[in-house]
Amino acid sequence: MLQLRSLSKSFGATPVFHDVSLDVARGEFVALLGESGVGKSTLLNCIAGLEPPDSGSLRLDDQDVPALAEDQRARLRRARIGFVFQAFHVLPHLSVAENVALPLMLLGRHDAARVDAVLDAVGLGAFGARMPAQLSGGQLQRVAIARAVVHNPALILADEPTGNLDPDTAQRVMSVLVAQVREAGSACLLVTHSLAAAERADRVLRLTPGGIEPMPAAARHAA
Repeated sequence: MLQLRSLSKSFGATPVFHDVSLDVARGEFVALLGESGVGKSTLLNCIAGLEPPDSGSLRLDDQDVPALAEDQRARLRRARIGFVFQAFHVLPHLSVAENVALPLMLLGRHDAARVDAVLDAVGLGAFGARMPAQLSGGQLQRVAIARAVVHNPALILADEPTGNLDPDTAQRVMSVLVAQVREAGSACLLVTHSLAAAERADRVLRLTPGGIEPMPAAARHAA
């Protein structure tokens, strides 16, 4: 599904990440931990084709993502990727249900029942008609998660999806992501500081200045 080989990225003279190699298979949930500033969010942006890497290879569904034209990358994101952004990127002029339905609409697959189902799954079943300005930060985060999974994407990229949630709600939305992997066969790459969230993954890795390394259970428990 996803294959990175020796991927590196800098902004000017400042390195962001270096020599990142990673495979994520269909139906696999991978959590990526790391210190602030080590480049976790930038790595997700590169995978989604939002930022070009400086070197290395990046293939999604056997497509060379950096080599695609901008419109091809946009179509790939639309059809194959569900992205949970830290900043939500919920459209303020659309209702909650309309925001969640947007990926389906762009694909010409209107499905009100699917929208209702994912809103119920994240605990927002009664909020479909509300506008984003009427929601809390935690509720907006759940809208973003529902929008990311509504079209059954091949790959979910989740950037701190539980960062604005209380522990009980965080577990609920993590269950939504886990179900998407287990039941729909999506692959998920989760970037998080939360060890509780990371423990739901099949593998836990750490992004360091020198690349990606496994994070053994003993190290997670010590942290």
